[in-house]
Amino acid sequence: MVYNINMNILQEFDTISAISTPIATGGVGVIRISGDKSFEIAEKISDKKNFKHNYITHGWILDGEKKVDEVLILPFKSPKSYTGEDVIEIHCHGGVNIVKKILELTLLNGARHAERGEFTKRAFLNKKMDLSQAEAVADLIHSKTKDFVITSAKNLSGVLGNKIVEIRKNIFEVLSRIVAGIDFPEDVKEPEYDYLISEFKKSIDEIDEILKGADTSNILRQGVSVAIVGRPNVGKSSLFNTLLNIDRAIVTDIAGTTRDVLKETLDFGIPVTLVDTAGIRESEDVSKVEEIGIEYSKQSLDEADLVLFLYDASEGITKEDTDIWELVKDKKNIRIANKSDIAKCETDDLKISTKTKQGIDELKTKIKNIVCDVNPETLEFSTNIRQQNCLRDARASLMIALDGAERKELQDMISIDVKSALLALDELTGEVITDDILNNIFDNFCIGK
Repeated sequence: MVYNINMNILQEFDTISAISTPIATGGVGVIRISGDKSFEIAEKISDKKNFKHNYITHGWILDGEKKVDEVLILPFKSPKSYTGEDVIEIHCHGGVNIVKKILELTLLNGARHAERGEFTKRAFLNKKMDLSQAEAVADLIHSKTKDFVITSAKNLSGVLGNKIVEIRKNIFEVLSRIVAGIDFPEDVKEPEYDYLISEFKKSIDEIDEILKGADTSNILRQGVSVAIVGRPNVGKSSLFNTLLNIDRAIVTDIAGTTRDVLKETLDFGIPVTLVDTAGIRESEDVSKVEEIGIEYSKQSLDEADLVLFLYDASEGITKEDTDIWELVKDKKNIRIANKSDIAKCETDDLKISTKTKQGIDELKTKIKNIVCDVNPETLEFSTNIRQQNCLRDARASLMIALDGAERKELQDMISIDVKSALLALDELTGEVITDDILNNIFDNFCIGK
């Protein structure tokens, strides 16, 4: 394993501490300590001694003689802990100042503040989980939908890692036979080329089965963007608020009220980022600030996976509407006639009223049908971009090895590509990993996890 973790060798074995719950008013706050000094630090800052593994202790955190808070202390002895090290969790009341004070006491008594994701990083380094499971922890934390929570939990349980181990085992068996035949020709025959072809195809098919869900995985993780676009005062902000079911955007009769791009996420089974844009118009009385907002609107339109083109049905299609439609028409879109409750004109476009809520359910259904055409329940394996690249690298190497076997090349040459395939799979699980990749993964964690 290759790693550096952006710290010197002494830091690697430091005792670390951090707040593991959101810093906000709440029922419970948790401070986590991990490392050789964890139990010693807990004894220094509490009125209890001789903590026993897996036994919850009730007591007080002390600052000298002063009582800070009444707490529960959960001790975990190495290696039976999240990180694989001695771990202490202090469960206190969830006030902001309380958790900060207890953290400060741990730091004053021998711990250093943990880096982003360092608890999970130590769990990985201590072989409590492979890298795919560590990445699943981050996915769970950042998940925006309940479906992705379930999908991420599969990886945390080892579904992906176990499958990679299985594929790797088969490839390694093939490589072992090739190497044995090369190194000990008098004792071991080289494997038959038909055997190599069969095994390479089998492993390629198994990798393809995992990659089959790559697009769905990416959509579940990253979501899609839906931009509401139109000229000023057609009801974009009202529609934004209606779809969110909250008053998020300011709504007035004054043209150009929305000066910036507003974004909120909806759970449609996948995360849908709804974007409220400034009204697009060309006029001499447009202020500099509104002009910048219009440019942001055009950028959001370009980046959107779906555009909701909104116009005022009580006024009909104007020249400004037609100009904006020219920007929209080549993208996935839904044409929407708002204020249909007071409109007299006929239209084949979707008719809604943000005032009476007419057509809103139909609009939601249309959005789901267009951007949410994925079924998380059919997703056996969830992968991220890094994992997909590793799998594609392994597949590419196996394809070259397969071609070599079909052309009956020297097996010594074929073994080179088989080794490359194994390295790619080892990078996925973290058996072989560079410090740059490792740091990039754990930098996306929050502090305390």
